[in-house]
Amino acid sequence: MRAHALTVTEALFPSRSLAREGALVGGFVALTALLAQVAVPLPFSPVPLTGQTFAVLLCGAALGRRRGALAQAAYVGLGGAGLPIFSRGGHGLNVATAGYLLGFVAAAYLVGWLVERGWDRRPGAAALAMAAGNLVIYACGLAWLWLCTGAPLGRLLLMGAVPFLPGDAAKIALASALLPGAWALVRHRERG
Repeated sequence: MRAHALTVTEALFPSRSLAREGALVGGFVALTALLAQVAVPLPFSPVPLTGQTFAVLLCGAALGRRRGALAQAAYVGLGGAGLPIFSRGGHGLNVATAGYLLGFVAAAYLVGWLVERGWDRRPGAAALAMAAGNLVIYACGLAWLWLCTGAPLGRLLLMGAVPFLPGDAAKIALASALLPGAWALVRHRERG
């Protein structure tokens, strides 16, 4: 008996192989790197608006806790090692945004853990799981940003959280809306 509910990728691709696992993890590393390039710099913050969190949350939801965290750890590791895959072609972890990057791993794990408990079957529950993941990203990112800048709390929130809330809400809505459709595809495949 399974200790957790199937993730959508486990349901869509039930046969396990090293090639399949590598393709799924690598695909989410690539998606995160691609969406990192969708970046809008903010003149008052070292943190740009990016599409990365969409990929991170979807990664945890689609792959589950272990593979989701592995994909994000690989993304952070590759960028930290010097590949220019962070926003605007950045790399290395000695930047003010490193806390957000490290938060990606924890967020993917948390979202994946919640999905493995069935939170991805309904848009509302999936959105809550992703909001929890997003809070983890903010917590890690703001803590690191504070260490780098020493900014007081109000300024810290203006630099690293408040301007991102509307975009993150939209990304959560979009990512969580994709899951019921993916499950509908699974049900269709099972019937046909």
